[in-house]
Amino acid sequence: MDPEYIKRFLIALNFSRHASFDGFFVQNGSYLKYILTTDFLSNPMGKQFQYDVVIIGSGAAGMSLALQLPETTSVALLAKQGIDQCSTYYAQGGISAVLESDDSFELHSQDTQDAGVSLCNPKTVRTVTEAGPIVINWLADLGMPFTKYKQDHSVSGFHLTREGGHSKRRVVHAADATGVALQNTLYAHVTEQPNIDIFNHYLAIDLITRKNRCVGVYAYNEENHQVNVFAGRKIVLATGGASKVYLYTSNPDGSTGDGIAMAWRAGCRVANMEFNQFHPTCLYHPEAKSFLITEALRGEGAKLLLPNGKRFMHHFDERAELAPRDIVARAIDHEMKRLGADFVYLDISHKSRAFIKSHFPTIYHRCKEYDIDITSDPIPVVPAAHYTCGGVMIDLNGLTDVENLYAIGEVSYSGLHGANRMASNSLLECLTFARAAAQHITATLSESPKSGRLKSWDESQVTDSDEEVVVSHNWDELRRFMWDYVGIVRTNKRLQRALNRTYLLKREINEYYGNFRVTADLLELRNLVVVAELIIRSALSRKESRGLHYTLDYPETLEKAEITVLTPEAKESQRHQKVSLLSR
Repeated sequence: MDPEYIKRFLIALNFSRHASFDGFFVQNGSYLKYILTTDFLSNPMGKQFQYDVVIIGSGAAGMSLALQLPETTSVALLAKQGIDQCSTYYAQGGISAVLESDDSFELHSQDTQDAGVSLCNPKTVRTVTEAGPIVINWLADLGMPFTKYKQDHSVSGFHLTREGGHSKRRVVHAADATGVALQNTLYAHVTEQPNIDIFNHYLAIDLITRKNRCVGVYAYNEENHQVNVFAGRKIVLATGGASKVYLYTSNPDGSTGDGIAMAWRAGCRVANMEFNQFHPTCLYHPEAKSFLITEALRGEGAKLLLPNGKRFMHHFDERAELAPRDIVARAIDHEMKRLGADFVYLDISHKSRAFIKSHFPTIYHRCKEYDIDITSDPIPVVPAAHYTCGGVMIDLNGLTDVENLYAIGEVSYSGLHGANRMASNSLLECLTFARAAAQHITATLSESPKSGRLKSWDESQVTDSDEEVVVSHNWDELRRFMWDYVGIVRTNKRLQRALNRTYLLKREINEYYGNFRVTADLLELRNLVVVAELIIRSALSRKESRGLHYTLDYPETLEKAEITVLTPEAKESQRHQKVSLLSR
């Protein structure tokens, strides 16, 4: 067989992620075996790949799971965009964990429950908090460049900061760019593993199921515009959240709720979708694209100020700037609307210049790009959609309602966050459930047979679109009415208005999807409208204000805390039910 012939097809498959092609062949001999034992050469554009585990998502959850699977396990890691286009990369603050003698799992658990307004699952909270030191030490062993104390001030040796909702300093970090350091550390190790194959610029379309068992996924290659099939004995959703459903967000463009929408269409329940966290402090500047200002600034003493320079947080909560994010975001929103202001200020200039530049170098340099010197000037800030606290329902192993399908990280509802996520618990959740899922997959992989060849993607009845404006218009309209009607403060009237719009948009989008070849924008829009409807339906079913869900129609918090569960039924219908925390 002509090696050049094989090489050309490998290039078409976008496999070459190594420095040289010779090195590629040495490290990827399994591909040659794959080509020789399938119909690849006879049908090069109808590509199907068979792996033990297919992981959809390349952030902290997806990569840390891949690294903890045995080297004998073949793994496909589908990356939607580049390494710097996932929420992990943008995480500035850090990872919460009990690491000092004056702290405890009980305190961490209680803080999490308090921030979650009694809606957290106690068993999940305890499991995650106890895993904190384990996953931090695992990362340290990988070479994660955590910030250390220069003097012997701590038992752990790590410099710990404190963020909103935490009663102790327990946030381990890498300066103010923890996400960048974490992503780079994990990626460096993933690329060294011969059993892990990375597929860049692949956008998952839908899960493939057989009798409530997940056997694969259709994925769109954005570079050659082909839809490929990835068959797997285990499929893992690590796709992140859905904050792009809002007009203003701190998240990267890829946070379009893909995993939540795919799991819903596949038959998985979702929970607590009404709890969308708005980060209180994103940089207000027309060119900054909602650059996140980490909560660690407030943890180190930064004060929120009105345009006239006066503080206001003490009027809303005795913890002032250290109150949980939902309270801070709602207070800022209230003051902006009361004054008709476009932003408020966050001021840390009372700290020394050396302290600010050493602890927050990323924020310092980024603000300097916009002529803001945070050592002397207050930072203009506004709230922006930041985190999806609800998601696909899972157990403590990361398993969903569909057999062999896992969901880990922000895509999931594990019961950790309740009605409001406490700062720096998100990366901890990613790492903890990646570890748990890896252990469960390793223990049960032999019980899941290979699925064999799956049905290929069929485009025989569709054409190229000549009306792309429909997608761009609907994309903009959806995000605008979600921001206006389903934002920080809600009413039933606004929610119902938004729900009516989702019905119309979904009908238009599904008609478009059924007639034209898929594009990345169309696929993301299709997912966003599903997520929007789930959020609105969940919000309408909650007859109280709790945590991140605040409604003027029901301003009080009910005595009994219950989660909101949506269950897929016959295609267009959904069943709402309240489930006691004790029933999970």
